[in-house]
Amino acid sequence: MTFVKVMHATALAAALIATGCATTDPYTGEQKTSKATKGAAIGAAAGAVLGVATSSKSDRGKGALIGAAAGAAIGGGIGHYQDQQEAELRQQLEGTGVRVQREGDMLKLIMPGNITFAVNSEQIQPDFNDVLDSVAVVIGKYDKTVVDIRGYTDSTGSFEHNQALSERRAQSVASYLINRKVSAGRIRTAGYGPRYPVAPNTTEAGRSQNRRVEINLQPM
Repeated sequence: MTFVKVMHATALAAALIATGCATTDPYTGEQKTSKATKGAAIGAAAGAVLGVATSSKSDRGKGALIGAAAGAAIGGGIGHYQDQQEAELRQQLEGTGVRVQREGDMLKLIMPGNITFAVNSEQIQPDFNDVLDSVAVVIGKYDKTVVDIRGYTDSTGSFEHNQALSERRAQSVASYLINRKVSAGRIRTAGYGPRYPVAPNTTEAGRSQNRRVEINLQPM
């Protein structure tokens, strides 16, 4: 089998994977492909290229096929892992005010400050404990995930004060999760103060959105 034929076959296989496993969104009717399927298709293509690059000239066809198979397994596995984690988080957090966003293989939990903390405080509000307990249960189960916790504030007050407050809020969430048996070795924290606003700081509604904590979940 020639190199061109192998790459053509690999590309065709990736396309069939992506189209053959499409599902219909029950809310929009839109045809969607799962992240696991996309990951398998991308992994197959990348694996084929790597297999060719690392094989001798006479074995390039075999190397491409082996690489495609390995890449599909790895890409699909990561996607499936995150698909499952996303589904459980959405189920646990429905109606809590916490938003779950998917960006490739990263899951982002956005926790508005008005439901997590009192104004100008890093103490987690007692009413939010059950929500964080649910988060801890899910991410404790999916222990091959890095937990990146980021704190943000609005632009009211000095930059120095807001920066320190955002760091303390991120650390408060981290400490809570650690106390709920999430491994400290998986957790990273950072504070960004008023940087990277998601809404204008000119209105109270906008400032409320900017006072937030985000938890980014990425496969190790």
